[in-house]
Amino acid sequence: MAVREIFAGVPWWVKWVVVPVIALFVFGGLIVGIVSFLISLLFKVLILVAIVGALLYVVRKFMSSKSRGDW
Repeated sequence: MAVREIFAGVPWWVKWVVVPVIALFVFGGLIVGIVSFLISLLFKVLILVAIVGALLYVVRKFMSSKSRGDW
């Protein structure tokens, strides 16, 4: 039995409103978990980039002041 055969006799609002709402209700926790994981991962990547950028800035500043003969 194909999905088209199952949905052949139902009204449009069942296909386009009720079924997606039920799917969101059933899989909503999974969807929220995946989205929150991706946002958390993106935030951690941005923090890593900021820390590495700051470290490179400090090292370059230190190396340029050291090469001028401040010792």
